[in-house]
Amino acid sequence: MTDEESQSNTPPADRSAWRDTYIYTSDNHATILGGLWASEGITNANLYSMLEVFCFFTDTFDLHDSRGRLVGRDGQQLQPGNYYVITNGSISVSDEAPLTRAAALPSGTRVESFRDAVRERDRRCIITGRRAVLAHIGRWRGFEATHIFPLAYEKHWNDHNYGSWITIPPAIESHGSINSVQNGILLRKEIHDFFDSYDLAINPDDNYKIVCFTPDLTEYQIAGRHLDQTFIDDPLRPVDDLLRWHFRQAVLVNLKGTGEPCFETDFPHGSDVMGEIMRGPKAGERMEFELFTRFNAMGVYY
Repeated sequence: MTDEESQSNTPPADRSAWRDTYIYTSDNHATILGGLWASEGITNANLYSMLEVFCFFTDTFDLHDSRGRLVGRDGQQLQPGNYYVITNGSISVSDEAPLTRAAALPSGTRVESFRDAVRERDRRCIITGRRAVLAHIGRWRGFEATHIFPLAYEKHWNDHNYGSWITIPPAIESHGSINSVQNGILLRKEIHDFFDSYDLAINPDDNYKIVCFTPDLTEYQIAGRHLDQTFIDDPLRPVDDLLRWHFRQAVLVNLKGTGEPCFETDFPHGSDVMGEIMRGPKAGERMEFELFTRFNAMGVYY
């Protein structure tokens, strides 16, 4: 393999690689605060609210485009380009770090009742709308019950009392509140991968809009769509606080600075998975996630 071929197969270092929109301070030496890919459905108002996730402002602020025009806090589609923060106060970037996460499908007896409850409630991929047509005979191939807050971080869940958001305990309470049906959604396998990697999220504060952060999702035509009313009206659906938590994580991962590192997740059979992780970015955090996921699969709780 040539150096050029090897380089072409190397994942991008971070999520800035596919950005077409950049946010700067407005001082004489403009500093980049972050950026994103302006996917369909992301509005000017959305940009304002997402900027407030990872920046602190001591005064009100506005955004101007590269021609110096005021960008309203409105529902107009965000246009690619450069945007500048105008404020009489100061701006600081949050040091909040998102929970590193890669695609994972926890297994074992602890998640069996969680899986069954999510399947029974949703019976379709709630992002694409694709139905599990053979669910009535127990065939769920291609559909996966997905934790919104990752099971691998159950200690973090318990330490920060996220369980207080749950009002419907799991069928077996000893399996922990993190396995409540309210912390799950049913997704197609490929959509599950994108959800776990924070490449897409659901914004409960914008009528449950599906927000895509990468062009990888263009072919699915889901960007800017909203979850259907049947799902929203279901009393067993996920609590808004958890969808909001996941959306916040996605903003931190994708918009802040140059974005979080891109992880390799396709390890061929026989690969040294642990070695590959340790040689990659954020090795410690990823190893912790990988080990916790495997421990849960084996029924080792912490």
